[in-house]
Amino acid sequence: MQLELNGTNIIDESERGGEAASLFWPWCGANVSLLALSYGAFFLGFKISFWQATVAAILGTVLSFLLVGVSSLAGKKSNAPTMVLSRASFGVKGNIVPGLLSYLIFVGWETVLVSLATLATGTVFLRIGHIDRNIAMGIGFLIAIGLTVFGGVLGHSIIMKLQKWLTLITVAATLLYMALTLKDVNWSAVSAIPSGSTAGFIGALIFGATGIGLGWVNSAADYSRYLPRLVSGKSVITWTVFGASIVPVILVIYGAALSGSSEKLFSAVAADPIGALTTLLPTWFLIPFALIAILGLVGGAILDLYSSGLTLISIGLPVKRYIAASIDSIIMFAGTIYLVWIADDFFFPFQGFLITLGVPIAAWSAIFVADVLLRKRDYAEGDLFKENGRYGSWNFASLSIMAIGTFVGWGFVTNPFASWLSWQGYFLGVFGGKNGAWAGANLGVFFALLIGFFGYWLTAHKVIAKQESA
Repeated sequence: MQLELNGTNIIDESERGGEAASLFWPWCGANVSLLALSYGAFFLGFKISFWQATVAAILGTVLSFLLVGVSSLAGKKSNAPTMVLSRASFGVKGNIVPGLLSYLIFVGWETVLVSLATLATGTVFLRIGHIDRNIAMGIGFLIAIGLTVFGGVLGHSIIMKLQKWLTLITVAATLLYMALTLKDVNWSAVSAIPSGSTAGFIGALIFGATGIGLGWVNSAADYSRYLPRLVSGKSVITWTVFGASIVPVILVIYGAALSGSSEKLFSAVAADPIGALTTLLPTWFLIPFALIAILGLVGGAILDLYSSGLTLISIGLPVKRYIAASIDSIIMFAGTIYLVWIADDFFFPFQGFLITLGVPIAAWSAIFVADVLLRKRDYAEGDLFKENGRYGSWNFASLSIMAIGTFVGWGFVTNPFASWLSWQGYFLGVFGGKNGAWAGANLGVFFALLIGFFGYWLTAHKVIAKQESA
């Protein structure tokens, strides 16, 4: 158990090793969660058919992780964390803006994942009996927190080993869950679900992209930065996309089949996305189910905690990486207590969180991916840490593009999950208003991606060419 001492620094040549295939384990382990089964119900919530949900799951997952794969190239090229490399497109100081948003995404996700593990444990033990639900949730909470802090604080070496075992154990147990519940799939009922509108299909696709893959772009290089620079770029993209996508696609589709078979299960998933899945299980499998629920969720929480610590340092906190990760652990601890023991409902604040922060993160992600694709040479590593270097202190063009993408994006999403978010959707009059057919399609995320990518591509290609000729 060796503590990683590297922070936002460039990884030394002597510490780089391995091959692109090693990226399969962290990305698969982070996305093998049983939460993906519940996403099947969320997709059907857009009032689309099972087959539309299947196509939306495949497209939304693979395309969003393709952005993650391309972003991983930046780490392989210059061996620095994502939110340090982002300074090349936003400036050394200007990168504080996307850095803060990324930090909120990381902390939010790690809190959500640990909360789900806690809720699932409580539901499992409630079915078993003989133990108070709050005590059971407390046990699940301590296990999830303990494993997440262990991996996130100790760092890269432990994460790469831990994620491999988490993946193997969780995949095997998840296959057993599917075998035990296959009898509950009513294919006649599932096939009879009527097709939904184009707006509903697009809404499900964008929701999947935002909730499954898009939130990982800002950590993509954090794991590829330890690879040798001579590793094939195509291999980096392929193993990242394959590792991250394969399990979520299967689980979302199977989850849609389960939820489409039972209206009761479909409704229960909103309140307790993973715990509701226990209602289909025999009693003897409940304890193993609680374990795989915790392990699957912890796999994602570990990566979030690790990257949140790196991001906190990148925006200026003058502490060691493991200290920053420990600070985030305290925030995660408090946030989980709120979501589990104080908040009235889980799904609504969760979806509101995704949509609201998903828009600016989409704009940033598109800018970062465009920057990676435009650069023909490696980053000038020393200048990533100097305000007077070739990347400058503030890149107001990039910040303006991100702001425009966010403004337009928020104008095309609706967020009825909290009264303080009702101001969004101010441009939806073009598509029939906030109650129209396109109101729930979350088109704002798509528009933010387009504005970020093409806006940066048009304004930065000459600037980057000049930087690379210096």
